[in-house]
Amino acid sequence: MATPMSEKLTLHVLRFSHPSRAAVRALELKGLDYELVELAPGPHNETMEELYGEGNRTVPGLLVGEEPVHGSRAIFERLEQLQPDPPLYPTEAVREADRWGDAELQPLGRHLAWGALHFRPELLGALLTGEPLDPAGTDHAIRFIRGAWRYHGISCALIADDLAGLPAKIRHVEDLIERGVLDGEQPNAADLQIASTLRVLLNIGDVSPLVEGGAAERLARRWFEGYEASMPAGAFPAAWIPSPTARE
Repeated sequence: MATPMSEKLTLHVLRFSHPSRAAVRALELKGLDYELVELAPGPHNETMEELYGEGNRTVPGLLVGEEPVHGSRAIFERLEQLQPDPPLYPTEAVREADRWGDAELQPLGRHLAWGALHFRPELLGALLTGEPLDPAGTDHAIRFIRGAWRYHGISCALIADDLAGLPAKIRHVEDLIERGVLDGEQPNAADLQIASTLRVLLNIGDVSPLVEGGAAERLARRWFEGYEASMPAGAFPAAWIPSPTARE
């Protein structure tokens, strides 16, 4: 049962944002009442900056009363103060893994998803409405996706580097699981940070074979089921994609 608080909690998110989904799961884990506000892609940047301060244009953001808390890690830390149990940071190893997941893995969920859409822009409609876009809608999607590339600093060189480095990152996740930092009886901050990104990667057909078949896939599906929008394989040039055996 949700626990009421004297301060109203308001979470601002985007529908397909993996850090937003991590913040939602953290609030659910803490059992706190909150209002969920789903923003419109594009205009959300200005809205977030108005609410959370200059330069804070990304989601998620949490208002604790009138106090702005911006970004998934800051939200986790604030929730820990508001409701210590169950803990999001039971050990320092979890805190370190959360930092790694935020800095090293989380950006791939944006780079590779928007990267695949660059090569298959008609799929933006399938993600939003379940149906591919018609030619006129695809023209609009191309403009929107180009804007996302500029905003996130995405390039083909960056995508190729991200793909090349992904097997090592998956090995690191599986090492964290083997060490007991991740995948315990209940999710911690690092579980939510890392599994939410892995769940996005499983939805990208060119990338999913690099995640599937091991403990990393199990972690993602354990904490983030019901996140099934997908992009078929064939968006990225085959030469950019490592063999799944590269993570062994």
